[in-house]
Amino acid sequence: MSCAAVWVPSPCSPSPVPPRHRRGRWRRGSASSSSSSAFRACAGGDASGDGGGGGRPARMVLHDSLEGAGVSTEHARAAREGFAKQVGRLTRLDAETSIAISRGADLARAALCVAAEDDSLVSHSSVPLPVEAFVSRLDDLSTGFLADGYLPPAGAPPQVFLDHLDRYLYVHKGFRRKNGSSDGRAIYLHSVLTCRLGSALMLSLIYSEILKMLRLYGLLEFNVEIFFPHDLNSLPRGYDKHKSKLGDEPHIMTSKSLLVEILKTLKNTFWPFQSNQSGSLFLNAVSANQHGPGNVGDNQTTPHGNISTIEMAAAKAAQHRLMRGVWTNVRFGDMRRALAACERLILLNHDPRELRDYAALLYHCGYYEDCLQYLASYQTAVHWNNPLEIMEDEAVNTLRARVSLILAEDGWSSRRSPATSYWTKNSEPW
Repeated sequence: MSCAAVWVPSPCSPSPVPPRHRRGRWRRGSASSSSSSAFRACAGGDASGDGGGGGRPARMVLHDSLEGAGVSTEHARAAREGFAKQVGRLTRLDAETSIAISRGADLARAALCVAAEDDSLVSHSSVPLPVEAFVSRLDDLSTGFLADGYLPPAGAPPQVFLDHLDRYLYVHKGFRRKNGSSDGRAIYLHSVLTCRLGSALMLSLIYSEILKMLRLYGLLEFNVEIFFPHDLNSLPRGYDKHKSKLGDEPHIMTSKSLLVEILKTLKNTFWPFQSNQSGSLFLNAVSANQHGPGNVGDNQTTPHGNISTIEMAAAKAAQHRLMRGVWTNVRFGDMRRALAACERLILLNHDPRELRDYAALLYHCGYYEDCLQYLASYQTAVHWNNPLEIMEDEAVNTLRARVSLILAEDGWSSRRSPATSYWTKNSEPW
């Protein structure tokens, strides 16, 4: 199956029966699965997979476009299928379940599939990211709580048990929180497991995986919830659910919200249009249209918005390194990973505005027909309530008009092939 083919939503199916667990090490199920004719993702959302307002389903173009430019996407496609498989296990009920007791989808494996796809997109390595090895490392981290003597005596109060777990994870194992998202690595699970430095999202995920293992071993005799911090310094910590307060609800991360926040962080980090900090990625992308589709970083002689000529040169050099598989901290984004994050958010049926944001990137890559489909689908699914949304809707109408004019040109399809135009331009950084 082509991971960039189509997404066909289907009614949610019941959660699969959990696998049996043998005494000793618990092993997650394999991520491999037989290919199907289309992605069938259901995560409790209401968005439609119809990208044309009732016509044929809109496709996801990233992998096919890279293949058209001669870039192998075998590993990226496999990772996307692994992610889609886990998303497909999220029923509406499972999606709204706390990560402390998550069912259905294997959140850790889904996060590792995200990392595996992005690693393949950036590195062009002939060897895929070893997802199974990092799954084993996560399992070892869980069993280490027992092996390293941190399990409190039987009958210990819940707070004592959780204090031991906090000391094990944040002191003994040395996991620390990293603020900001300058290069995105703090949001990739494999990197956090290796460097022990990650975002609150990743630390919450690791914390929940340890709790899951301890529950499977029958060592948790009370209900646990994870307090997700919204400040810049606090660490995720467990607490006795029986002592929950009404004000704790905003600090509870659900299975779907965790995946959504991971992908939104990646999208925000790698969005290629960062010159105007208006709070709207879409408006930033539309405002860049005056430089032409796909021309971000092309002009070295005049500033782009509030970006200086030197900054533009640095951004173009960073893009040059990215195209050659060198992991870099690029302030002005990475189109590949931004597109990948948008496509995975669409699979999650999270928010129709993701269709609009994806369309903005497709415009800059020269995929005008697909862009128009996603814009039409977005406009049939949303209602606007505040001034920013009204501005964005006006920008959508402007973008639709511009794309329609481009498509109206005679011989457009025969004159230009968008499958290779974006990825093969700017072969040199200067």
